[in-house]
Amino acid sequence: MNQASSNDALPARLGTDAQREELMAQVAKLYYDLEKTQNDIAKETGLTRWQVARLLREAREVGIVRIEIIPRTPRLPHLEAQVQRRFNLREAIVLATSGDEDVQLNVVTQAAGRYLAALQPPLVGVSWGRTMMKMAQWLPPRWNDGVHVVLLNGAINIRNVAEQTNNVAERFAHAGNGHATLLPVPAMLGSERTREAIEQDHIIADVLRLAEETPVACFSLGELSERSVLVESGYVDAAIMRDLAKRGAVGDILGRFIDERGEIVAPEIDNRTIGLRPEKLRDKRYSIGVCVGEGKHRVARAAVRAGYVNVLATDEATANFLMEHGDE
Repeated sequence: MNQASSNDALPARLGTDAQREELMAQVAKLYYDLEKTQNDIAKETGLTRWQVARLLREAREVGIVRIEIIPRTPRLPHLEAQVQRRFNLREAIVLATSGDEDVQLNVVTQAAGRYLAALQPPLVGVSWGRTMMKMAQWLPPRWNDGVHVVLLNGAINIRNVAEQTNNVAERFAHAGNGHATLLPVPAMLGSERTREAIEQDHIIADVLRLAEETPVACFSLGELSERSVLVESGYVDAAIMRDLAKRGAVGDILGRFIDERGEIVAPEIDNRTIGLRPEKLRDKRYSIGVCVGEGKHRVARAAVRAGYVNVLATDEATANFLMEHGDE
């Protein structure tokens, strides 16, 4: 944690983790249960307002405080069953959602987080991006004590972005009181030869091998647009996205662009990409794909038809699209 200024340094009574957590609980009780302002809490505890805000933030991060939005719109079991039968899925998690896409994303990722937590996998692989970051925020505190989380694809950004979306594995592990194994390389490299050399390094090879061994994989489905995290992170640009669309791409899985049949588009890009290949997802006991929004309808259809996903967590509109256009 970054060192604060002398005026904002936390008090000496926080000498141990237990003492710090005790103060977090005290501050949280005053703020949430007794509805006192941060200024009132600062005066009562002898802290600064900055210190109070910091403790409240940390209390949420470590699970002392859990803020949960309980959606009034339930899962849709009848539509779930239709999607499961149509695409031979292990499970479908379909949520009736309303509001803008951010609200829908909260509802779906919260449900996906509950599903993953119920599995209690000792070893789980995850991808990165906005959807997975949101899911990490909804995981119940200590959702899987001691869990080992493996990053499935390279995630080092080559461009500074406003929203950090590449530390998902650490977030999943922290919420589960476990540890993460990272893949400390970019999602894409400049040449196929460089990728081959990096994958031969024993450290990277060990991570990739572990990614293949995970019985549970949880990942988002990426849309083919300028909103893609691959564009925002600097790996591809808008012109490349337009070219991919002309060549039949509908989106990406683990940073690999696929067409309507789930086959790789643009092998010259794929050969520079590091991470688990989509076909390896067919070997997972649980291959959990999470997606929300119209921009991901076609990639969701490709993923379930190709067998890359056997558990789909999505919104009602996407599920209806799959049922209406699944055979196109």
